Order: sequence, then C-alpha cells, then structure tokens
Amino acid sequence: MLPVTPTVDLAGTLAFLLAVGGGVALGTVSGLVPGLHANTFALLLAATASALPGPRLYVGVAMLAAGVTHTFLDVVPALALGVPDPAMAAGALPSHRLVIEGRGREALRLSALGSGLAVAFAAPLAVPLTMAMEALYPLLQRWLSVVLLGIAALLVVTERGLRRKTGACCSLAASGLLGLALLDAPVSGPLPVSDVLVPLFSGLFGAPVLIAALEGAGVPSQADAAVTTPPRAVVALAGVGTLCGGAVGYLPGVSSAVAATLALGLIADGGPRAFVVTTSGVNTATAVFALFALIALGTPRTGVLVALDRAAVPLVLPALLAAVAVAAAAGAVLVPVLGDRYLRTVGRLDPRWLSLSVVCLLVCLSALFAGLLGVGAFGAATAVGHLPPRFGSRRAALMGVLLVPLAL
Repeated sequence: MLPVTPTVDLAGTLAFLLAVGGGVALGTVSGLVPGLHANTFALLLAATASALPGPRLYVGVAMLAAGVTHTFLDVVPALALGVPDPAMAAGALPSHRLVIEGRGREALRLSALGSGLAVAFAAPLAVPLTMAMEALYPLLQRWLSVVLLGIAALLVVTERGLRRKTGACCSLAASGLLGLALLDAPVSGPLPVSDVLVPLFSGLFGAPVLIAALEGAGVPSQADAAVTTPPRAVVALAGVGTLCGGAVGYLPGVSSAVAATLALGLIADGGPRAFVVTTSGVNTATAVFALFALIALGTPRTGVLVALDRAAVPLVLPALLAAVAVAAAAGAVLVPVLGDRYLRTVGRLDPRWLSLSVVCLLVCLSALFAGLLGVGAFGAATAVGHLPPRFGSRRAALMGVLLVPLAL
C-alpha cells in the first residue's frame, strides 16, 4: 500500500488569506467610519467582480470577511461619537452611559467578547437551526406579515409607561411611512452602487445623536479596561444574543436592531454591560446564520449576502466558514487595539466641531449613494429620528422603516 502524503496548496492558501485580509481591511474602514457599511463595499465588489483577478470564490471570501469584521468594529464609533452630556445620560443609549462613566474601554472588550462568543456558538447551532427553518420556512413565509407586525407590536408594548408607548407608536408609524415612501424610490448617485438605506439609517440613528451632542462635553477620560461582568454572565448574554441573531438570519426585514431589542426583554434588568454583550452577539451571529440561510434556502438575508449572490460566488461552505473564523479572530483583536486609540483621539477633539464634521460626512455619503433624493431622505429621516428621545422611548421603534413596508 502506497503511503499517502498530504499536500498543501501554498499559492491557493496565500491567495485565500490575502482575500480575507483585504476583507478585514474593508470591514475595519466601514466599521470605524460612521455612515459606511460593509454592504457598501460588498456591493462595489459585486459590481466589479468580473474585473478582479483570481477565482470568484475569493471575491466572496473578501465580502464575507468585511461583513464579519464590520460587526465587531462598528461598536467603536457607536461608543465614541455622539456622546451626550452627563446630564442627558438617562436618555442616552446604554453603551454611551458606559463611556460617560469612563468605562468605554471595558465596553469595547465586552463587545469583542459578545461578538467572538456569538461566532463560536452560532457555527454549531447553525446546522440544526437551519434544518428546523427549512421545515418551518413555508409556514413562516405564509405568515410573515403577521410575524413582522407582531414584532412591531412588541416594540410598543415592551415600553414602560403611556408616554413611552406613545413615542414608540409615533416612531414606528413615522419611520414606516418613510420606508413606504422611499424604499422603492428610484435613486442614483455618482457611485456605481445606489443605496437609499445609507441616508435613511444615517438620518434615523446617526444624525439625531450627533446633533444632541453639540451641547455635550465630549468623551471624558477613560479608566482601566478591566471587565467587571462575571465570565458566566458574559457567556449567557452572548448565548441570548446568538439565539436572537438566529431569528434575524432567517427572517427578512428583521434587523439586528430589532432582534437586539427583543433580546433586551430577556435581560431587562441587566444594565448597560448586558446591553453591549447581547447586542454585539446579535449583530455578529447574524452573519453566520444568514450564510446558512443563503445556502439552504437560497435567499440572501443581509446586504453582504445579496452582493455575494449577485456576484455568483460559489457557495463553498468550508472556505466561507474559514473566512468567518479568521475575520472574527482579527475583529476580536482589532476592537480593543483600535478602539482605545479611537476613544483617546475623539476625547481630544472639540465635541461641537466633531459632531458637525460627522453630520457633514453623512450628508456627503447620502449624496454619493442616492443623489439629491438621498440628501432629502437624510433630512426627513433626521426629523423622524428625533421622536424617540422626545418621548424617552427606545430608538429601535425606528426600525419601522423596514418592518412596516415588508409587513404590508
């Protein structure tokens, strides 16, 4: 019997790692620049896939690596930018409260743990969950409108007090009307990829926080990076986020923000640290579950996977999962390394100048991706985005921009 000698394709392995490295770099840029998303780079790659060297699989590997890295790094500007004055902390996002308390470095590490554990949990869970969803999908598809309207109702009823419930209703209705008016509008900008979601989401979730921060004191000095949450609690919270991310991965129109809000119902008294771990877990687990949904059901659930589908990338699961694993490892390292520097840099800048600069950047991105209509959409979305803080309700109700059009 002849001996079997394993061989390693060094050239192929190097090309694969270069593709993953390029994706990690793109995901890092999109994660750290407010208003940008890995979907944008993925769609640009899809538009130019035929002109790129190498197999189409490596283009898909770069797209997926960018998407996973983005889910790790997007917490950094969320923590560092738009931080309100301490007097406004009660109405601020929970993660902002940690920054105001000087615990931003801890929040970064909690987020990295939540995202990293979500990848570890989602990979083995994805197979049985996908098999279950294959059986249930025809039923879910038939009743999808009811499911989405039920989620919208939960966003309202889980608010505490009549005033907050009223704010959630108003936010849901106003953002829903915005979605009905603009999601299918023909938009075009200077870039080869047009996307009305860039101005809509920038206006709904980014600009109002930045405008509120004009009167703030900026990012205070941050204390040590020690994680004070017990390890078992971190693991449990990441598990909750992973399971909720599974719903996002298979249901169209249910975003990470909506799933995270539903997850918060399970950790209502957990505090801001629990919020950071759980929402990070939801965000990253989505990338894994959505990949399995694409392979099993043939329906892309995220912008990155839409680009993957458009570019006709061969769905070689081992290679794509390897890209997810490598990108997740890189993202877990980059969050504290780059996040600490980001917080320090932002803390040295004048908060008024910084907020105005970022708002201007969001306006420019809206014009680039959707033209003049995009600038108008950004303005309208910014007005609607001010509703939740007026009533003290959660910003997740603004996800009506997707939920209402899809449900109707």
